[in-house]
Amino acid sequence: MEHAIYLVTLVGTALIVAAAFSSLIAFRFGAPLLLLFLCIGLATGVDGLGIEFDNARLAYFAGSLALAIILFDSGFGTPLNALKQAAGPALSLATIGVVLTTGIFAVAASYFLKLSWLESSLLGAAVASTDAAAVFFLLRAGEIHLRERVRSTLEVESGTNDPIAIFLTITLVEIIAAHATPEANVLAANLLLGFLANMGLGAVIGVLGGFGIVRLVERLNLDHGLLPIFVLTLSLMVFAAAGAIGGSGFLAVYLAGLIAGNSDIRAVTILRRFQDGMSWLAQIIMFLILGLFATPSQFPAILVPAVLLGLFLIFVARPLAVWLCLIPFRLPRPEVAFVSWVGLRGAVSILLAITPLLGGLEHGRLIFNAAFIIVLVSLVVQGWTVGPLARRLGLIVPARLGPLDKVELELPGSAHHELLAYRVAPGSPVARGERIPRWARPSLVLRDGRSMRFQDMGRLTAGDQVYIFVPDRYPRLLDKLFASRAVVDPEDADFFGAFAVDPARSAAELEAAYGPGLTEAEQKLTVAALVTERLGGHAEYADRVMIGPIELIVRDVDEKGRITGLGLSFEPTAPVARVPVFMSAGEIGDRIAALIRNWRRPAEKRPVEDVPIDPVAPAPGEQKATGEG
Repeated sequence: MEHAIYLVTLVGTALIVAAAFSSLIAFRFGAPLLLLFLCIGLATGVDGLGIEFDNARLAYFAGSLALAIILFDSGFGTPLNALKQAAGPALSLATIGVVLTTGIFAVAASYFLKLSWLESSLLGAAVASTDAAAVFFLLRAGEIHLRERVRSTLEVESGTNDPIAIFLTITLVEIIAAHATPEANVLAANLLLGFLANMGLGAVIGVLGGFGIVRLVERLNLDHGLLPIFVLTLSLMVFAAAGAIGGSGFLAVYLAGLIAGNSDIRAVTILRRFQDGMSWLAQIIMFLILGLFATPSQFPAILVPAVLLGLFLIFVARPLAVWLCLIPFRLPRPEVAFVSWVGLRGAVSILLAITPLLGGLEHGRLIFNAAFIIVLVSLVVQGWTVGPLARRLGLIVPARLGPLDKVELELPGSAHHELLAYRVAPGSPVARGERIPRWARPSLVLRDGRSMRFQDMGRLTAGDQVYIFVPDRYPRLLDKLFASRAVVDPEDADFFGAFAVDPARSAAELEAAYGPGLTEAEQKLTVAALVTERLGGHAEYADRVMIGPIELIVRDVDEKGRITGLGLSFEPTAPVARVPVFMSAGEIGDRIAALIRNWRRPAEKRPVEDVPIDPVAPAPGEQKATGEG
């Protein structure tokens, strides 16, 4: 008995160590990390090294706990500004998108696998959710700086679509297990009522649990070593409480993390580090268990139809569902195309495919094997192409900051100040003599192993480590002061245009200089307001707007999303990807309006006149923008 305990511990820890080492390979070659984890599990399973693991209940239980930990960490790390920025598109994808993907996929599944429409819908629901861990690991591994709107949409969608897919899957399993064949309208009504009750209870418990976690952390003076374990335990308690009363535990734990992470919770830096490590451990354990549970020798029997279904999901079901969900939002076609492609399936899909086995369904093993193969196809086809596609669609933006070495230190008993430790980077503004703002309080400088007061150090030099007291909501200015120049300078004409435009100037001056065809109402706006309006009411760093013969590029925005810097170019300076589909409602409306106008009257040709004088003042030290380009 004692020997068995040591053997199980040795094998388990060896698998985790192997999975951890595989992350080094993934970072070096850009491989999908989840694929490596699954392969390790498959290689050590019954058809590999011979480790037998066929306990579906244990696999589902362990996977559910691991997923709860991952979702709490995902919510904890999602800032509210990202949620506000992408709430509409992301929540549409997480709800309507999951249902549409399930329905579209079910049509193909019933044809290729000869399943009933309920079983086909069950398989579709299992593979309808995306895997956030796989997507964002690939973005980090490739050092890809995506547009914030796209990144936020993918992040919020992946964090919120799991509860919907879980509800659909479990409900369909219960219906099939009961040998019920309800009418379509009865099934739709039951699903809708069950969905509202499940999500409503989960949301209420999640919100209450999130505020409860914050209150307990503030009231109880726990040791910093115990505090992260206490918070993690409370999050699992929220998950269990919501599930026990019939609500969605996964939605509850995500909302609890979202509320806790966006509050002034004590020791937030310690909590983030601990949860980041626990999230990695949960992912490794979940992926390894699911890989061990699979039986690859059964895959050849359904390999061809399952691969075809995987390709159908990638090229038809997901893009069509994304396009239909995002029609009401004025997202550019390249962004819609990228969101539709970056829908990697992962551990959640395999975990949900275990539920038919738990329900004792006749085709439970077939559904599980098909879902596993579909996940592998998704990781192989989509996992290697995320970076190249983002570059092809022009969604990569220059880094706003260069390398930055910063550590946030928690101050005991202080809820309104933080202690930041910066290492002065070569070429950073402070290394070139820029002053530190008055609201920051430098207290200590380490240079060549010696500590000195900031007042006695004189000018900072590269390699100095500076400790600064700042308010807890410190501006981004400090990061800019201590960062080295970005790899692509934000003033580089190759991306941001050769000329600077004052965002506060009148748009009428653009009309007088370049004649882009602005309406009278648009000429009364400032240039910043004009760009924001053309972007649908929200502008972000690196957004671009074509206005007649000129292109305006957003160089910077402040914390409130207001444009503070604009560039101007006479030709598009970023790669323009031609995406023939994925038009938004605004584009469809514009096309229809243009057709109506052209049908009513012939197009009028307007002569283009060169305007040699540009009234828009350039930034200091920059070239003046003229009509001669």
